[in-house]
Amino acid sequence: MRRTWLAACAPLLAGTVLAAPTLPDDPASCGRCHPEHYREWAGSMHAYAVKDPVFRAMNRLGQDATGGKLGDFCVACHAPLAVRRGLTRDGLNLDQVPETLHGVTCQFCHTVEAVEGGHNNPLRLAGDGAVRGGIADPVANAVHVSRYSPLHDHARPESATLCGSCHDIDTPPPTPVALERTFREWRTSVYARPRDQGGLTCGGCHMLGRDGPAADMPGAPPRRVHSHRWPGVDVALEDFPDKEAQRAAIQRLLDSAVAGRLCVELGKRGVELRVTLENLAAGHAFPSGAAQDRRLWVEVTARRGGKQVFASGLDGPETPAQGAGDPRPWVFRDILRDVHGAETHRFWEAASLESKLLPVPVAGAQGHAAHHVSRVYRYPDRRLPDTVEVAVRLRPIGRDVLDELVRLGYLEAEDREQVPTFGLGGARLSWRADAGRACVDPAARR
Repeated sequence: MRRTWLAACAPLLAGTVLAAPTLPDDPASCGRCHPEHYREWAGSMHAYAVKDPVFRAMNRLGQDATGGKLGDFCVACHAPLAVRRGLTRDGLNLDQVPETLHGVTCQFCHTVEAVEGGHNNPLRLAGDGAVRGGIADPVANAVHVSRYSPLHDHARPESATLCGSCHDIDTPPPTPVALERTFREWRTSVYARPRDQGGLTCGGCHMLGRDGPAADMPGAPPRRVHSHRWPGVDVALEDFPDKEAQRAAIQRLLDSAVAGRLCVELGKRGVELRVTLENLAAGHAFPSGAAQDRRLWVEVTARRGGKQVFASGLDGPETPAQGAGDPRPWVFRDILRDVHGAETHRFWEAASLESKLLPVPVAGAQGHAAHHVSRVYRYPDRRLPDTVEVAVRLRPIGRDVLDELVRLGYLEAEDREQVPTFGLGGARLSWRADAGRACVDPAARR
C-alpha cells in the first residue's frame, strides 16, 4: 500500500493532463501524502467536532427543548459535509453517519471556492475535484488537481473570511442574537490590515508556519507549510490523538494572550489592590467564540504574617460573594438573556446578549487605552500586606453550564470532570512589600 501511494503522490511528467477525480471523503487518505498535516488535523477540534460529548449533549437538549426546530443549526458547522449530503438533519443520528464525514474534514475546507456571507457557514464548495490551498505554484500530481486560492493563503486578507464566516454564529429570527462574534471582533482590530502594515489573519496565530515539503513525494520542493492543529481554548475530553500536544499548543497561545499589572497601596478606605489586564495578543475579544459558555476570571490573594487577609475568585467564577471581605470574582464572559430578561444557558432561548469580555486591541491611542481594563479590590486594613498574588484562569466551558447538562441527563458526570482550568502565564503577578515597588507587571519578574 505504501508503494502504491508513493507512486500516486509522484509528480506528473510535463504536459500530462489530469482529469479532475472524485475526491475521497476519508481524511486518512489525504494523510498518505500529507502525513504531518493529517496527524495534526486528527488531534484537532475540527476532527473532534462530532465526537465532543458536550456538543452532542447541547444539541440533543436543544432538539428536545424546541421540538426539533433547532434543526441543523449546530450540526451544519460540526459535520458540514454530512449535512450537505443529506445524511443528517439534526445531528441526532451521527452514529449512523460514516465517520469519514464527521467533523470539519480536509475535503470540506480545501474545496471551498467562495464565501457567500459573514456568518453561519456560508461557504460554497466547488465540486470540481480540485484541491485548493495557499501554494501559488502547486506541483501537478496523479492524485488530484491542485489550485491556488487566496482564501487559503494566510498572507491574503481574504483568508480570514474563510475561517471567520464559520466562527461567527447568529441565531435565527425573530430575535436574532450575534452569538459568536470572533470574526466581527477581528475585523475591528489592529490586526485587520495589510500584512505589510503589521496585519495578521486567523492563520497567522492559529496555523503557525514551518519549512518543509507540502507532500510526501519524490522531489517535493521546500515550502512554507502550516500547522493543522488550530489551537484555541477547547479541548478533547476523552482519549483522542495527540491530546497532550493539543493542550500544550493551547497553553502556549494563552500564555501570551493577556498581560497584567498589579499596584498595591493604602487608600482612604484601606488597602487597595488595582489589577489591570490587557488583551495583548488575541486578535479578537477574550475569551471569544462561545463566550456565553466560557469563563475567564481573576484570582487575587493577599497575605500578611503568613495568613490570608484577602481573597477573591479562589473558588471559581460561579461562586457568589460571601460578604464584604469576599467580593464577587472578576469574570469575563457573555451573558444570554431570554425574552423576560432572565439569564439562560440555552442559546435557542436567547433574545439579547450582555457582553463582558476583554476588548480586542484596536488602532490608535484611544484604542490602546480601551483594551486595558482595571478593577480595584479594597479591604479595611491600615497595614499593607506582605505579598499579593494574582492569577487569571480560563475554563473553556463553565461548570454551571456543564452541571445543567449533567442534571438533566444529557452529559455524563465524568465528562464534566475532564474540562480543564488553564492558567494564563502572562497575567500571573506576584507583589512583595519588601521589593520596594508599588506596582509589578510581567517585566518585573524577569
